[in-house]
Amino acid sequence: MTLQNKFSGKKDGFFSRLKFPSAYTILFILIVLMAVLTWIIPAGQYQRTMNQDLGREVPITGTYQTVDANPQGIIDVLLAPIDGFYDHESYQAAAIDVSLFVLIMGGFLGLVTNTGAIDAGIERVTRALRGREEMMIPILMALFAAGGTVYGMAEESLPFYSLLVPVMMAARFDPVVAAATILLGAGIGVLGSTINPFATVIAANASGIPFTDGILLRAAILVIGWCVCVAYVMRYARQVRSDQTKSIVYDSYEENKQRFLHSLTGESLEFTTRRKAILLIFGASFAVMIYGVSIAGWWMAEISAMFLAAAIVVGVVARMSEENFINSFIDGARDLLGVALIIGIARGIVVVMDKGMITDTILHSAEQAVTGLSSVVFINVMFFLEILLSFLVPSTSGLAVLTMPIMVPLADFAGVERDLVITAYQSASGLVNLVTPTSAVVMGGLAIARIPYIRWIKWVAPLLGILTVLCIIMISLGAIL
Repeated sequence: MTLQNKFSGKKDGFFSRLKFPSAYTILFILIVLMAVLTWIIPAGQYQRTMNQDLGREVPITGTYQTVDANPQGIIDVLLAPIDGFYDHESYQAAAIDVSLFVLIMGGFLGLVTNTGAIDAGIERVTRALRGREEMMIPILMALFAAGGTVYGMAEESLPFYSLLVPVMMAARFDPVVAAATILLGAGIGVLGSTINPFATVIAANASGIPFTDGILLRAAILVIGWCVCVAYVMRYARQVRSDQTKSIVYDSYEENKQRFLHSLTGESLEFTTRRKAILLIFGASFAVMIYGVSIAGWWMAEISAMFLAAAIVVGVVARMSEENFINSFIDGARDLLGVALIIGIARGIVVVMDKGMITDTILHSAEQAVTGLSSVVFINVMFFLEILLSFLVPSTSGLAVLTMPIMVPLADFAGVERDLVITAYQSASGLVNLVTPTSAVVMGGLAIARIPYIRWIKWVAPLLGILTVLCIIMISLGAIL
């Protein structure tokens, strides 16, 4: 059976009769499942102490004890997506902050798109790279990987989907190539974090060691993983470019073409000085965002304000009327409304776990599972435990704060260096965050690119297997050497 028959939606295939639920349904089902588990899994809690460097409380190993159950009911399930927007105890920002950033970014993109600058720029880029379009993939994946390993590029990558999907489609690829370039590029950077303050630095701080310990092993994982991801994406891109029916979203080809390349009618768009200036503002905005996040300590509020200011500047340069400006901004924000909603719903899962008092119980089970193992077995069990916990806590910083104070002291008894535990944790977290439905970055990015979640899972599954084997080999060598 060909990929076309599998995914094209023809009525003679099994997959055409089996309609996978939307991202919203998947996430709500997970919230319900977690609520059910709060009636089954015993409630428990660690004692906590304030870590001044992290600015939050961390669990103390050996202090777990059972507490009165707080099972979550129907009302709690319905409140969870709402509370998910405001809960930020385990995150760098509340979901409402990220959602507002997405909406403002949508308005900014709507304005720029309305000027015709992006379409004119796409036409020039495609023409300049004619015959060499594939080179965009390794170059862009290297840039996104740099963002991932340096400052944990995650939510900041969402705006690039709206930009890159049209570029890749104009180059005769598909939205999957664009999404994979961004998601796998930034994702492998996070998986192989070297100086990422939201993963490596926080975990090292919680472990009481310098964040530079173990940096060579993590750099090796980064470089090898990047090569593997680039090869995987380029192989698929070549298949799609030679035969569009090989695309896993081929059934949506015409619809995607209309949505993302709506103004590319075959006639050459004039690349005016004004459009060039708008594209310059567009590119500069992202450069300022990267500087602000990695150096100036910005987060969602500051980034949102910057893009709002950039939108106003674009409106002035384009000489838009007040009515046109407002309508374009609102239309652009409307396009990403679904993404903004997904972010809060995804975090509602963790809200139910925390309120149901089962998060620490799951962590305690992990603590017991790794006690008394040899160094190689210990680090691999630790790796797979972190994978399981990452599905429940998709935030790299949240997972570090939650697990490192418990897991790191156990490494001392197993004769494993503490920096190797950090490598296992961030590799596991980075791996899971390429696919987990509890991640707003994954679900939001796929929603923007219009890629069904189940198709992404099927497509990326072989790559996940390769990366998992890579991580196992590297951390095992780290335990032996």
